[in-house]
Amino acid sequence: MTTAEYDAVVVGAGVSGCYAAATMAEEGLDVVIVERKSESEAGHIACGDALKGASNFPEAIPRSQIEPSITNSVVDHGHFELPSEGTAVDIPVPGELAVIDRLEFGKLLIEGAADAGVTFHYDTVVNTVLQDGARVTGIEAIRKGEPVTYEAPVVIDAAGALSILQDEADLADATFDTNVTYSQFSSGYREIIEVEEPVEWHDALVLKPTERSAGYLWYFPRTETEINVGLGFQMGEEPMELVDALRRDIENRAEFKNATVKDKLGASIPTRRPYDSAVAPGFMAIGDAAAHVNPTTGGGIAGAAYAGKYAADQAIEAVEDGDPSEATLWRYNERVMEHFGARYAALDVYNIFTTAYEIDDLTGMLASLPMTKLSEALYSGSADLSWSLKLKTALKSRGHWGTILDLYRTKRHADELLEHYEAYPESPSGFEAWQDRRDDLIQDVYETTGAEAKY
Repeated sequence: MTTAEYDAVVVGAGVSGCYAAATMAEEGLDVVIVERKSESEAGHIACGDALKGASNFPEAIPRSQIEPSITNSVVDHGHFELPSEGTAVDIPVPGELAVIDRLEFGKLLIEGAADAGVTFHYDTVVNTVLQDGARVTGIEAIRKGEPVTYEAPVVIDAAGALSILQDEADLADATFDTNVTYSQFSSGYREIIEVEEPVEWHDALVLKPTERSAGYLWYFPRTETEINVGLGFQMGEEPMELVDALRRDIENRAEFKNATVKDKLGASIPTRRPYDSAVAPGFMAIGDAAAHVNPTTGGGIAGAAYAGKYAADQAIEAVEDGDPSEATLWRYNERVMEHFGARYAALDVYNIFTTAYEIDDLTGMLASLPMTKLSEALYSGSADLSWSLKLKTALKSRGHWGTILDLYRTKRHADELLEHYEAYPESPSGFEAWQDRRDDLIQDVYETTGAEAKY
């Protein structure tokens, strides 16, 4: 067996992995990314291709590097089709939005990381995690059919949702979040299709509920004639035949007549709050591997990029000081919560809310709500709703008052949770008390909504 030693090992060549590795390499660390796919397939990831926060990326791989992958920069709103109501509603999306060619985006990220000095080992499948007591010290893998041991002071898990590393590592004595089950994720499938004529909605992200509240369809225009079409459903609910369900909807849309399928791929997507802690001695998880995804929209590219940077900054300190302890790595947790983690945790309250109601109630309520305020809630975790707006909503929403009242109550819980996450502990010593208070706040959400416990 070959043994290779590095300052840091990153598992996964996705967004978070590339940004983490590039950030460390630029500071002189010897970094390797191990990637299970071949070099030609690396970067090929199932994604909706919508990019929120398209104007801002960490400096290790700047916006200019990924610019060629942006194929549609005129999208500016969501278009929600509500079949049960016989209508649709438009929701503005604050900030810069774009649709990308995800494969090209992935290739450009890899190119940027390589330019920064990162070593890539493709065709490498991780078998297990090496530990010295509680501290992670490396991984064992098979590279192109040959066993290889990778040793490093810091191992960074960027291997995506339901990562095998977290199954293989013994994290019982760490703060690392192990309260993770498959039911907190969605199963997704998407195709890239080419249509004959430009779609009228090329400036919108089109979304549509399936026949069950646990599922959703999307139609995101890469260009006027190239569309990312996909469907997802919450794991833990009654399974859906994703390919068949998507095909039925496509066949019922006139704009997709004679469409050609150019690519197809499936994936798991976190639809849960970010990990309470994504650190253990010598180990950090980033991106989808730490649920750094907006649980209401599935958007995770920008968050993954910054999670990679924040983890890398702490890895650099750990390597330079010779101290990869939880205390040294902890600042990574804080920065994630400060930047986007608290907001995503508050948004998870709305995800919990939707599991407790029938699809007709949800779509009817959506048709009645003030769209600008709802947009603010979806992207900020909270929104101010004046009494005048509440009155207008009430007059407009006869038949859905009970659901809307529950939503307003749920909003208050989301506000309380956001405030609690903004007081995330500065060290592991305050972590347990912080978790206890958070769990009390989540219990209030369950009691208001009647939803089954998610965690």
